[in-house]
Amino acid sequence: MEADPLLINMERVLSKYAFLFVKGLGVTLVLSLITVAFGVVIGSLFCLMRISKVKPLSWLATAYVEVIRGTPLLLQLYFFYFLLPKMLPFINMSTFFSISLALVINSSAYVAEIIRSGIQAVDRGQGEAARSLGLNARQTMTRIILPQAVKNILPALCNEFVVVIKETSLSSTFFLGDLMTVFKNVNGALFLTIEPLMIVGVIYFLVTFTLSKGISALERRLKAGD
Repeated sequence: MEADPLLINMERVLSKYAFLFVKGLGVTLVLSLITVAFGVVIGSLFCLMRISKVKPLSWLATAYVEVIRGTPLLLQLYFFYFLLPKMLPFINMSTFFSISLALVINSSAYVAEIIRSGIQAVDRGQGEAARSLGLNARQTMTRIILPQAVKNILPALCNEFVVVIKETSLSSTFFLGDLMTVFKNVNGALFLTIEPLMIVGVIYFLVTFTLSKGISALERRLKAGD
């Protein structure tokens, strides 16, 4: 029985460019980790600003979240890649820095909403009880509200990581070295489209599927601890 040409070509691609796919996966994961890690820090700051009773801070954070969430990620990537270096010519920005910054800013807006919804899901009576016991606003937030909100926030943040892994594919527009950039390079070298695309798709699926199963296990463990 004659072998399938598609499988033959996929084997050919893997035998010749397997190291590039591994390298591309590494770039994708590093970019995703940077995005989520800094996105959580910045998102937490804007979340606290948004729920603040200081109106100017709340308005600023709300405008930030709405603008970022209301515009396409690809548009933001173009902005940070082309316009930001011109606006800040005294800063030497590499492609990796510009794209990473755009992804961090984008993710932070979504993380801010995740954290805000997690905090608001905690019964308001908890905060009122803490205040009646003499705790100030900061102590109430750090000792009472946030520890309970983490159970709501953690699975959602893990899901954000999965989403970011897929969104980093847009960075291939700027040939950053991620998985989709590897596809473009292989496509240009071998003039094959479907085969490298299928390999990249399988890699993305295996990574996100594994993470999704881990998140499901985490959610079950958190529910069991209630």
